[in-house]
Amino acid sequence: MNSVAARPATFFELTPANLERMPAMTDESSAGFVRDAAAQFGDRFGSLTFTGENVRRRLSPATLSRLERTMRFGDPLDRAIADQVASAMKEWAIENGCTHYCHWFQPLTGSTAEKHDSFLNLDVNGQPIVEFDGNSLIRSEPDASSFPSGGIRDTWEARGYTAWDPTSPAFIVRNGGERTLCIPTCFVSWTGESLDQKTPLLRSEEALSKQAMRVLRIFGTADGVSRVVTTLGCEQEYFLVDDELASMRPDLVLCGRTLIGANSPKGHQLDDHYFGSIPHDVQAYMAAVEERLYELGIPAKTRHNEVAPRQFEIAPLFERANVAADHQMLTMSILQKVARHHGMRCLLHEKPFAGLNGTGKHNNWAMSTDTGHNLLNPSKMGGHNLQFLTFVCAVVRALDLHADILRATVASAGNDHRLGANEAPPAILSIYTGTELGAVLSELAQGKTSEFATSADIDLGTTPIPTLERHPGDRNRTSPFAFIGNRFEFRAIGGTASVAWPNAVLNTIVAESIDWIATEIERHIDANGSVEAAAVDVLSGVLREHDRVIFNGDNYSAQWHEEATKRGLPVLRGTADALPAFRQNDIGEIFEHYSVMSKAELTARVDVLFETYIQVMLIEARTAIMMAETMVLPAATRYQTELAAAVAATSEVGLECPGTGGRLNDLVAWVTKLETAIGQARAAISEQESMEHSGGSVDAQSRHIQDTLIPTLEAIRGACDAIETMAPADSWPMPTYTDLLFAAD
Repeated sequence: MNSVAARPATFFELTPANLERMPAMTDESSAGFVRDAAAQFGDRFGSLTFTGENVRRRLSPATLSRLERTMRFGDPLDRAIADQVASAMKEWAIENGCTHYCHWFQPLTGSTAEKHDSFLNLDVNGQPIVEFDGNSLIRSEPDASSFPSGGIRDTWEARGYTAWDPTSPAFIVRNGGERTLCIPTCFVSWTGESLDQKTPLLRSEEALSKQAMRVLRIFGTADGVSRVVTTLGCEQEYFLVDDELASMRPDLVLCGRTLIGANSPKGHQLDDHYFGSIPHDVQAYMAAVEERLYELGIPAKTRHNEVAPRQFEIAPLFERANVAADHQMLTMSILQKVARHHGMRCLLHEKPFAGLNGTGKHNNWAMSTDTGHNLLNPSKMGGHNLQFLTFVCAVVRALDLHADILRATVASAGNDHRLGANEAPPAILSIYTGTELGAVLSELAQGKTSEFATSADIDLGTTPIPTLERHPGDRNRTSPFAFIGNRFEFRAIGGTASVAWPNAVLNTIVAESIDWIATEIERHIDANGSVEAAAVDVLSGVLREHDRVIFNGDNYSAQWHEEATKRGLPVLRGTADALPAFRQNDIGEIFEHYSVMSKAELTARVDVLFETYIQVMLIEARTAIMMAETMVLPAATRYQTELAAAVAATSEVGLECPGTGGRLNDLVAWVTKLETAIGQARAAISEQESMEHSGGSVDAQSRHIQDTLIPTLEAIRGACDAIETMAPADSWPMPTYTDLLFAAD
């Protein structure tokens, strides 16, 4: 490297030139999109991230080279360059109006956290100076006592550390007129144990890379490759509702979803919202969101109307998994902040409206070499696809052996409402391979290799319209884990979730399967000397043993639920059913063996997930009771009084009013049911609190929540929704579904 100017862009820098040479992460049209975006926004794309030219013009070539080796090849960070990087980062941040910096991290709350420190300091003479050195960059010490730790730390043990992650670029956040330098970091306890979402993901990438490189060496394709990374593209769904209307509903304010609410006469029955013309106010909002994302170097590509009214989607280009996970957290934050500036409330909850499409986060996952080759991209020649099929078979084996824990990674109070309802995949993990790959795998299971089907053309039957190339395989939108040409789409992750946790688990179980398969192939090679014969023998055995997890039909059908049970696949309905899968001792050994998490770290995460589920459901229960008692019952009582007066007045003049009398009887019956359900919910909450005070396990408390408390909340909702359909519109004390979903149209 002779000069900074001559240095090529690093693998992890998102530039048009880089995108064009990395087919694994994007395609030609995507590179064009980024060029267009750069032309449209000038220097704004990535202007608030410490990457690219912002770094190159401030660091010496030697420092750049050392930093690049850490970012690109995973080399240990050279602490000798920390002061230089810190000085350059401080200079850049101050030039962009920053007065403070923070270590930005992702604790086990499922959100992000930051403690701001000023660049201002005092020298030995008490004079003010601007200071930010290598030690400040590498390490900070936030109070760890109030973050969830799952028992790793007691409340009185407060010390924790954040450690700089140089593989994810620092960025500047705008908040009104203030700007703050944010440095992505890992968060660990004073004891060294992870207390965050990022650390296990980074460790899992190391584990997968190590095992994937073994496969590349077996097939002779490792030349020039230093490591294998996982890449992600996370599609984010969301709802937008009027902020003033949302503020009038305690459930939306406190819980992010409607706990009561009768269905609107119109929902998404006509499918007229899906991919429809984007409303003017929403398009202005989307443009503002994208502008903020481009400033942070987040490559937003797609925007469109989703299935439900007032539901929309944003999707980025692919990035390395760790960076994509960081960007996903930033995207959720920006979606919500910008919405308030546009008079709207952005709802990311998995099920904000009953009976309507829920909010998911489709996780498009692939494995790529650092030279840009997508390991899940097949060629058209079957004999040259054994390496590709090795990685596919590793995924099949991983999901069959560990579908229960991968299902558990998406378990939450919100996702329990979404999975299996209104176009969401069921809570049963299976793999969709499609026609093309399915045919090749069927042959391989019999010990044969075959070529992939060639694409066909579709003639639309009219001369001006060109023929279309048809993909050899279809898509299956009902599958929770589908192969879609060059990646797997994990569609079960909830709208509010951090993608770091499910991807850390996915990487680990795939790494374990790659390890097993590579070991078996190496053993077979030693026996017969042929790489191809060894691979075919091993992979055919894998498919015969684990093909039960492959399902190419309708995952929504009742027949599939019956079939899945017959196949022995785990059918885990709710969070209390799913999370105990992590309690299995051999699962802890897998994570420990691949240095992703110690057993203590895994246990802590599971306990935090249980505790979060319990607290979320208790907040929802108390909110539902409050709304029922202070809003619904008073409205019902007023209407009941009006009906009773009408019946009495009509009877006094000698007339009968069976319709009004019947309505009164129905209303009284529903009010009685509501009061009964409220009493049952209070009793269930009291019982849960007793379990907690007596030291009952979080597993048992969650089981009580799922089996006892939730049915009472469903009864409260059923009664409230019935009363809403009867009460006069002008006296109903909160915005209805029709108000929230259609008032702005």
